Amino acid sequence: MNDDQLLRYSRQIMLPEIDVEGQQKLLESRCLIIGMGGLGSPAAMYLAAAGAGTLILNDFDRVDLSNLQRQVIHGTDDIGKEKVISADQTLRALNPDIRIEIRHKRLTDNELNLEVEAADVVLDCSDNFSTRFAVNRACVETKTPLVSGAAIRFEGQITVFDPLTPSSPCYNCLYPNIDELSETCAQSGVIAPLTGTIGCIQALETMKFICSIGESLVGRLLLLDGLTMEWHSMQLPKDPACPTCSLSA
Repeated sequence: MNDDQLLRYSRQIMLPEIDVEGQQKLLESRCLIIGMGGLGSPAAMYLAAAGAGTLILNDFDRVDLSNLQRQVIHGTDDIGKEKVISADQTLRALNPDIRIEIRHKRLTDNELNLEVEAADVVLDCSDNFSTRFAVNRACVETKTPLVSGAAIRFEGQITVFDPLTPSSPCYNCLYPNIDELSETCAQSGVIAPLTGTIGCIQALETMKFICSIGESLVGRLLLLDGLTMEWHSMQLPKDPACPTCSLSA
């Protein structure tokens, strides 16, 4: 680390759990962020600010006026731009010290597996179940940790799946039947700060995993009711009959 980096990240380095060693781990890390929307925006911005060395941004969409209420990585002047390009510009202005790679495409099964396998941690910040199941399957197959978040209406949830932990469930354990799932925030709406809250926690869980500190959300599902401002934590066991992760154990 050079002098500028020591100063930029000094408030983190002060933390005994992080220290210089943890910050160096962050600088050497590679994080794949799927989705540059309401969750991916704050997650990417905080990881960039905190010095997560390489961020791979994946999204095949373009910025729309209706995105701006919650997707804070984009601005009014970015309407019509590819989201990954808009996000890239914002993150480089925020912290030119990090490396950013963009993927403006819907990743195929093989492409997704290669990107996931190359990452230290994957953040699922997507807004549809088909993508979430595909990302989960790739993480299970490549044994890559997955930080999964979701937000709709006034309700948010977050958990961490770690295929290297034998007792860890996967996303398919949480939702056994994809055919019954179809609702998105585009259909039901979402309050803006909720996505920021969940996305920030995704960034925090990612940093904890990279630095090997604290207690992760592996095996636990954290739920937020934004209307009552109540948090609930529930145990999330591994499904021994899960069609995705039981066969790979």
